[in-house]
Amino acid sequence: MNALRNKVQLIGHLGQDPEIVNLESGSKLAKFSIATNETYRNAKGEKIEDTQWHNVVAWGKTAEIIENYLAKGKEVAVEGKLIHRSYETKEGEKRYVTEVKCNELLMLGK
Repeated sequence: MNALRNKVQLIGHLGQDPEIVNLESGSKLAKFSIATNETYRNAKGEKIEDTQWHNVVAWGKTAEIIENYLAKGKEVAVEGKLIHRSYETKEGEKRYVTEVKCNELLMLGK
């Protein structure tokens, strides 16, 4: 059961081109967001489409693949884990971020 702890699997479309960061160590970091859609009917029988946005980060070879092959609108499957972090703005405000740390990536579609 340990393999199931903090595991996320998402299929969605990229909302924008990935942001690639070249680190001093020579490694790469890719940041992007994907949209997942869910359709359901409300109590009145109306069709409702709900879109959720997920921030994703990937490191190393996965980031290199993302840099070379992914762009806005591409459909991907992502497997990873949730990461929670916080930081302080220049104004001293505390901000909280939840991201998916991508361990595996599958390019879907054309």
